[in-house]
Amino acid sequence: MLFGTPIFLFLFLPLVLGIYYLLPKKFRNFFLLLASLFFYAWGEQKLVVLIIFSTVVDYIAGIIIDKGFRKTGLYLSVIFNISMLLYFKYAGFAFNNINKLLEILNVQSINLDSLLYVVLPIGISFYTFQTMSYTIDVYRGNVKANYNLIDFACYVTLFPQLIAGPIIKYKEVSFQLKDRLFSSAQFVDGIQRFVFGLAKKMIIANNCAFLADAIFLLPNSELNIFTAWLGVIAFTIQVYFDFSGYSDMAIGLGKMFGFDFQENFNYPYVARSIQEFWRRWHISLSSWFKDYVYIPLGGSRLSEGRTYLNLIIVFFITGLWHGAEWTYVIWGLTHGVFMLVEKAFLSKFLSKHKVFSHMYMILVLLISFPIFRCKSLVDAWSYIGKMFSLDNNTNLEYISFYFTTEVKLALLFGVFFSMPIYLRFEKKLLLNYTLQKCFLIGVFLISIIYVSISTYNPFIYFRF
Repeated sequence: MLFGTPIFLFLFLPLVLGIYYLLPKKFRNFFLLLASLFFYAWGEQKLVVLIIFSTVVDYIAGIIIDKGFRKTGLYLSVIFNISMLLYFKYAGFAFNNINKLLEILNVQSINLDSLLYVVLPIGISFYTFQTMSYTIDVYRGNVKANYNLIDFACYVTLFPQLIAGPIIKYKEVSFQLKDRLFSSAQFVDGIQRFVFGLAKKMIIANNCAFLADAIFLLPNSELNIFTAWLGVIAFTIQVYFDFSGYSDMAIGLGKMFGFDFQENFNYPYVARSIQEFWRRWHISLSSWFKDYVYIPLGGSRLSEGRTYLNLIIVFFITGLWHGAEWTYVIWGLTHGVFMLVEKAFLSKFLSKHKVFSHMYMILVLLISFPIFRCKSLVDAWSYIGKMFSLDNNTNLEYISFYFTTEVKLALLFGVFFSMPIYLRFEKKLLLNYTLQKCFLIGVFLISIIYVSISTYNPFIYFRF
């Protein structure tokens, strides 16, 4: 079930909210658990068993740790969750690469098609990281083990952020699971946040996707420098508003149910370095890797060489987390290499040249995103080559069909709303209550029009 569908907006959400607030507080977590499992099963059907099994395993692991068998409980959780990811997400990738290596060595390949034909469960990269954060923090003594299975299962399956984040660490919501504050102001704020997130997705991201998909589907022979840059700019805006739009909707829904989730984006495209970009982009993922991978590896406490190695390891895993393809791995490593260069010497220069530093960061993003978007490294390299080619071969009629007025407006809105200058506009809106509500209603109505006419267009990060 997608947030931007009529069945969610006009049936599931109003029904769940209505029942939720009619119930006594002591039954609300149980009801949220049932609603979340139904939400997940709507699209995943039998795979809902997987998340239930994962919840039970990590619940038991937390208790085992609390009972004194600390390493046993931790190993149970980490090995189980990593094994799930390896099988469902990476087994096919691993054996495909093994078979390619065997072909090069003229050795008979391994046929495991029947074993490896598995469906990737939506959100598995998110909820496995959430549950591991719980057991690791129990092991470290940062939180107490939760002996209430209903509360813990509610945390794992909470439908607003279940399938595409933000990644919520247990220590961030442990008290909210037991005692949440409910206020009309928070509920209204949640509605506003959800509506703006919906608008980001339906009005900006989907229109930019219309153009980006068309250009990236063009044969390399029909690309030129103009269309190549136009396509990657459209995708850059699409991926940000698609994912930040979902995060806004998740945060807004959380507020409607009394939860306060952490921010996941903080205007990443205004960053002046790749280091700053990752402090602003997908904050919950960056924070997770910092707390549970980078710091345990030694962080920056050891030698300079070890710090660089730790960064490369983190960005290798970051790329792999996004998908079981070499394109994602190389994309992650590309950002890791720029991080190393900045740490080694470039950051001092960037801090003194604000305009140049911002142009540098945007250029790195625009050059690296084709690696993220293309299906193969060969396609990505060819696309990047066209970005710097002087060829003048393109199908203008084809491009003009997709470069509509709506798309142009979406690109302009995307550039405008990706910068904090929007905050000044927002503050003026807040000073005028009537204007604020009219604006909110107008944005919602336009979004609903797009919801009613749009074809199936899932969120980009569902695949991860």
